[in-house]
Amino acid sequence: MAEMDRYFKLMVEHNTSDLHYCTGCKPMFRKDGVIVPLKNDPEITAEQAERQLFEITPAANLEEFKLKNDTDFAYALEGVGRYRVNLFRDHRGIGGVFRLIPSEVLTFEQLGSPPILKKFCKISKGLVLVTGPTGSGKSTTLAAMIDYINKTRADHIITIEDPIEFVHKNHMCLVNQREVGEHTLGFKPALRAALREDPDIVLVGEMRDLETTHIAIETAETGHLVFGTLHTTTAISTVDRLIDQFPADQQMQIRTMLAATLKGVIAQNLIKKKGGGRVAALEVMVVNHAVASLIRDGKTAQIMSIMQTAKKEGMTLLNEELARFVKSDTIEAAEAYGKAVDKDGFLKALEAAGITDFKAPAED
Repeated sequence: MAEMDRYFKLMVEHNTSDLHYCTGCKPMFRKDGVIVPLKNDPEITAEQAERQLFEITPAANLEEFKLKNDTDFAYALEGVGRYRVNLFRDHRGIGGVFRLIPSEVLTFEQLGSPPILKKFCKISKGLVLVTGPTGSGKSTTLAAMIDYINKTRADHIITIEDPIEFVHKNHMCLVNQREVGEHTLGFKPALRAALREDPDIVLVGEMRDLETTHIAIETAETGHLVFGTLHTTTAISTVDRLIDQFPADQQMQIRTMLAATLKGVIAQNLIKKKGGGRVAALEVMVVNHAVASLIRDGKTAQIMSIMQTAKKEGMTLLNEELARFVKSDTIEAAEAYGKAVDKDGFLKALEAAGITDFKAPAED
């Protein structure tokens, strides 16, 4: 066993999401969104960090690290779990961050996901985006969606990831998972190649640049169901971000393409629960005819009013979801306020939910 395996087992035992292992610091876990040092462990020496981290680093990634001072890869510990790894160098020396990827893919029921997510999985073609800040559970939601499709449809699924996180076995679908750097040079060439590989569903792990985004939209336009991710915080800002990537002279064409292909946006945040654990607050935008028309005409600011009145279609707003969790005593009002993008809107949502005793903290 590798020396690092001790920490990976502790992560599972203590239900933590991340391990931070850095020269000159104690090992630290992230639990329920908070960094916690291992009190009984000494600070990590430079020699110890190099020995233990390099022991589990694949040869190709070790060469990349020596050239660039950072690298990404996945590490699997049989019977325990998989870990997404980033090695880096800072002013103290080398370090690593390890994200635990559960060995079991959680279902919609286990996640408490709204029914609209299943409807997105039944679409034959179009673009569905799962967005949110780093560590918001996007990978978990996408894995649940791919797993649901895998068990309910008879299609060909191709995933392009950096690195592969959740591993999907073939159920009713054929699933091919490709890792950037290991099985392909990048998202762009893999996405172009996917069009020649007879896919029905394509998952793009990250739409990092203009060209990848353009190919993803074109793939959805040509009759495929495409899932992708972005680091945006709300559904409406996701649409703006997609369009703003492109030069001004192309934006009208992209708005038209998005209006025709975008089927939904799921923007999520993970919020600390009372008593431990975290819960996902989801803002969901369903692209109906009215929303598509506003996207086409460049009037995305007006989408909010449609989302407020189209709850029967599965649309939800982040502020209303946060207020709902506060009212059900699932999360603290102060915690929800900290996650709200529109603070004033959240206070109004609390008031509408009948919660009048929360006072916004004074600004420094």
